Amino acid sequence: MERKTKQETVFIPEIKKEIIVYHYGNGPKKVLLVHGWSGRGTQLVKFAEELIGLGYSTISFDAPAHGKSAGKTTLMPEFIASILELERLYGPFDYAIGHSLGGISLLNAVRQGLKIKKLVVIGSADKISDIFDEFVKKLELKPIISKKMIAGFEKKFGVSMDDYSAHLAAQEVHIPTLVIHDENDYEVPVWCGKNIHKHLPDGTIFITKKLGHRKILGDKNVISKTMDFIQN
Repeated sequence: MERKTKQETVFIPEIKKEIIVYHYGNGPKKVLLVHGWSGRGTQLVKFAEELIGLGYSTISFDAPAHGKSAGKTTLMPEFIASILELERLYGPFDYAIGHSLGGISLLNAVRQGLKIKKLVVIGSADKISDIFDEFVKKLELKPIISKKMIAGFEKKFGVSMDDYSAHLAAQEVHIPTLVIHDENDYEVPVWCGKNIHKHLPDGTIFITKKLGHRKILGDKNVISKTMDFIQN
């Protein structure tokens, strides 16, 4: 996918940063693909290839400080700002697929005005403060570190971090949304996906087994389920 795509550098005015954008295929219907934390724009390659085969085109990007994009730091609001700017430049998009943080970002982007017909979120976390707490726990740091990180975010953006939680955004997403999550995902527990689904006005959930957090992106059944959802 990296070799086959048309790539360009795009400036995102709201965050004053540049990102690398990947254009794949020439189909008239466009699908936006959004990677997760520590991912890159080519991470959803199996979905992209399937979509190209069905006559769609895809647009994806390396978020700030990811892949080929410059920078050393980023936050979810920068993912969201990138999504909304790409819609302005290249939209409208018919559908969107997001993995992990990309899924939460898309839910929040729809809440903030992203216009798409259907949404697919894969392995997405839910409550933001829980993500920070788990991160700090895994690094065996003191719990106060999580609180200080959250306080830094809230001071910078002037909002509660948990306002970005997926289940809160989901309540305002009134388009058909497919939630896919693996019950053996040890990075993002399956209850996150179930809680997102619970709060969606028009949601469907697909639970897989033994695929974890990343292998799920290459699973044939997951890709097939996604294509069926998009087309029907």
